Amino acid sequence: MDAIYIPHLLKKFEQREEIKFEEFLSDLETLTPIRGSLRVTHQGNYLDVRARAETIVTLTCDRCLKQYNHRFVVNTSEMIWLDKEANAIDGKGGEVEIDLEDLVEVLSPNGYFEPGEWLYQQMCLEMPLRKLCDSNCGGIKLTDAEKAQSLFDSRWASLEALKNQLSG
Repeated sequence: MDAIYIPHLLKKFEQREEIKFEEFLSDLETLTPIRGSLRVTHQGNYLDVRARAETIVTLTCDRCLKQYNHRFVVNTSEMIWLDKEANAIDGKGGEVEIDLEDLVEVLSPNGYFEPGEWLYQQMCLEMPLRKLCDSNCGGIKLTDAEKAQSLFDSRWASLEALKNQLSG
């Protein structure tokens, strides 16, 4: 997706640009292209960005480590503030002190909005935190020999010997 030059949005009908897409994002591994639409509306001092996208990804189950395909849909919106000093860097070696109430996305009103990068961030935020192939997944199945071996830890052998001496 091409970058959107923010001042050009002011010249468009209803100060809005709509993008329909069906493509792969280079940093996000998906089985199918990401399909959807994105709308960027210039609202004077902020951009109203709305997107709906869907794709299928391969995830690894946190319990049994099997891979499975997961279809997920992103339906999100964000307000991105426009501030002339958005790209200004404080003279402290690139570090900027930010107040808690300033933790919002800010762009320069004369800069560019990168829809591909924004969509990538939204897709990453929507990835499930808890990845389970099935709600009844029991995890990795251990054989009886593996269970017995996992119960004995050789690092505790000296302590076990001492315990036997004291009890005997």
